[in-house]
Amino acid sequence: MQRQVPPGSTIGLLGGGQLGRMFGIAARRMGYRVHTYEPAPDSPAGQISDREFTGAYGNIDLVDEFVQSVDVVTFEFENIPADVVNHISRSCPVHPRSEVLHVCQNREREKTFLRTRGYPHVPFEIVTSQTELEEALARIGVPAVLKAADFGYDGKGQLKIMPGSLPRFEDVKAERAVLEKWIQFQCELSVICARGIDGVVSSFPVAENIHTNHILDYSIVPARLPESVQNAACEIAESIAREMEVVGLIAIEFFLTGKGELFVNELAPRPHNSGHFTLDACFTSQFEQQLRAVCGFPFGSPQLLMPVVMVNLLGDLWRNGRQPDWNAVLRKPAVKLHLYGKLDSRPGRKMGHFCCLAPTVELAVREALKLKHELIGASHDS
Repeated sequence: MQRQVPPGSTIGLLGGGQLGRMFGIAARRMGYRVHTYEPAPDSPAGQISDREFTGAYGNIDLVDEFVQSVDVVTFEFENIPADVVNHISRSCPVHPRSEVLHVCQNREREKTFLRTRGYPHVPFEIVTSQTELEEALARIGVPAVLKAADFGYDGKGQLKIMPGSLPRFEDVKAERAVLEKWIQFQCELSVICARGIDGVVSSFPVAENIHTNHILDYSIVPARLPESVQNAACEIAESIAREMEVVGLIAIEFFLTGKGELFVNELAPRPHNSGHFTLDACFTSQFEQQLRAVCGFPFGSPQLLMPVVMVNLLGDLWRNGRQPDWNAVLRKPAVKLHLYGKLDSRPGRKMGHFCCLAPTVELAVREALKLKHELIGASHDS
């Protein structure tokens, strides 16, 4: 078993986005140094790091210099070449391991893992040509969704197929794609599960997730769902974490149908947007839990302290290059604002979030949505 990595050590972080920024803040709060490796300079994580290495992941000389400066490596972004992670692991512990990354960064491998291990999933087929697409549609039926096998998130690389329409395979812009049956779901939910080096698992409360234009809009915790559904989702998440031998975090997104059926939709071996509520509403945040896992320490409590709604703040609010008026948020004593330090705003880009805490989930939802609409209205008026 890996030795513990104590405070005062240096954590190596692959990827410089907002997830890395919040992880880095948690690490520095507990006395660790943080070195970030990121292709773009002045990244959100790099801004709070002790050192930022700027270069392509294929720059092995720079990667080696980065590895030599740290005691353990983790990541906040799964689209990192698995061979680079394998290379790093020869010199330094990496969590989660490259095999987990290899499965989760590709929809075909991810769906195949779920099918071969018997986890509930949406019916799917792998297609590589127009002929295979048409044959698969005849078997799966419509509506359906065609998804590029590689590098997809926030709805990117996806085409919905409706009755009477037939897309061209080339429109998905991928050599291999996954054709999924369209599921009429009641809601989407997620579970973030931590697993330690010793095999212990710990799940955060289930989040009920509302998406707009394929991007997470807001998350509600506790989820307004039967306890039996929430328990089943946590059991599946913990089973996946154990079976994949994750060390760190894995987020499992689900569809819930009107019949009460759960289907695993996606896996992400890292902190997750839907887990940002843990920063303000739980004893231990998802980022601190990731840190504890990769450094070999016992987990903190994932217990929810108060009902909460987390609302994403997208670049659409930054109209004409001007920041929103944050007075609307900051005058609310039970609302916590988090901004990610991104200088370039654009529609759909995640720039920050806020968490609205309240004594009941109904009140948290009402207050959060009121504040969200107030921000949007002020942005349109400016």
